[in-house]
Amino acid sequence: MDAGIYARESSYLGRYVQLGVAGDRVISVSFPETAPTDASTDNPLLDRVDDYLDGAPDDFDDVTVGLTVPTDHRAVLESVRTVPYGEQISLRRVLSMTPDVDADDDDDVQTARTALAENPVPLFVPDHRVSDGPSGAPREVADRLRQLER
Repeated sequence: MDAGIYARESSYLGRYVQLGVAGDRVISVSFPETAPTDASTDNPLLDRVDDYLDGAPDDFDDVTVGLTVPTDHRAVLESVRTVPYGEQISLRRVLSMTPDVDADDDDDVQTARTALAENPVPLFVPDHRVSDGPSGAPREVADRLRQLER
């Protein structure tokens, strides 16, 4: 995958899907209402995203992501990355799947909520599969992704 910014309009989401790629890693995913003028539409990963948004199940678990986040956030996001397509889990379950955190500790719960809200690669770290947590994607996008996977 070539480094750069890629964006393609999604009629399902009513906005663009934008990927930031560095080397072989996806480093950002966003859902702007307009695409940057320098964004390319030609990317095989955007083809997969299109298929996914058309209803083809895809976990994107083979996509290499570059998470430049604090270590405690990384642990939470790595746990979320393992949630399979079509499943919804609670934030408490995410915490129980994450090493060295306590689902009954208010600080750990807040750390997990912050990690989800600041997720730089929603869709590839599928925070929309956490039923009672925030998302790095806009609320309407996360809701549409949840509907898609029902």
